[in-house]
Amino acid sequence: MSIRMLKTLIAVEENGTFSAAADAVFVTHAAVSQQMKALEAEWGVALFDRSRRTPKLTPIGRALVARAREVVGAYDNLVPSVLGDEGLRGHLSLGVLPTCMTGLVPYAMAALKSAIPDLHIGVHPAQTNEHLIELERGRLDAAIVSKPHVVPANLTWSPIAEEKMELLVSEQVTSDDPLEILATNPFIRFSRRAVVSAMIENWLQKKNIVVRDAMELENLESISGMVHANLGVSIVPSRCFEPPNPLPLRHIPLGDDAPVRKLGLMAQANTVKVRVLQEVHRQLVLAVKAGRFPDKDTGSDRGGSA
Repeated sequence: MSIRMLKTLIAVEENGTFSAAADAVFVTHAAVSQQMKALEAEWGVALFDRSRRTPKLTPIGRALVARAREVVGAYDNLVPSVLGDEGLRGHLSLGVLPTCMTGLVPYAMAALKSAIPDLHIGVHPAQTNEHLIELERGRLDAAIVSKPHVVPANLTWSPIAEEKMELLVSEQVTSDDPLEILATNPFIRFSRRAVVSAMIENWLQKKNIVVRDAMELENLESISGMVHANLGVSIVPSRCFEPPNPLPLRHIPLGDDAPVRKLGLMAQANTVKVRVLQEVHRQLVLAVKAGRFPDKDTGSDRGGSA
């Protein structure tokens, strides 16, 4: 057995076929097949069900893939994991919520790039539930997510910020009463795939508010644009970091019982990239403390120097 074989096994699981895995790890289809047979012979187990046209991983094969990811991760980070600050380098795969893509994440990543030039971060936008799946599969090192009702036992949670929900309306809406506004205007929803969508729906039901759905959108920028055009109103998180050039919109509080989104950094509990993730989390917290990009005429320093 070799690390190369384990990486090939992981590639088969991630790509679905021997041919696709071969392209991913830059070997031939025949080489993938030979490596998998060699692993089966060495371990004395059937990794694949070959009764089908396309071989599929057996249950024990899937279990071994999960362990293989741990071994490969430990191998790839063997030196960085014991070098302290000098280990802040290499690649980090980071999942990000779309609502964080225009303010919080760019600010924090710029500070990270300045502080740790040898660290490459791959950013992957998606909703919380999608990130949880990718974390479980080992395809992400960490993700900025909305806190789920239950944090899986094999994942860790590090809080970043709390964002209270608010009513977002155009400047053409003159009322300050959220209940009246919701009752008399079309409603623009967050995608039902987002954790905040369920939080908002529960609050509406608790208040016995029936809204007139106008559209359902994936991200806060799209929602803001539609609201700015006076095509409807929406309930959204009050951003912990202001985006550059925000649209002129009205932000109306929902009251003391408004739902709150908890943002945090979720990672695998057994990760070997502890130092890197500590620094990522630190920069995200510093970004929240800053709250916005510095004014161009002030030349304020970024959070990385704090």
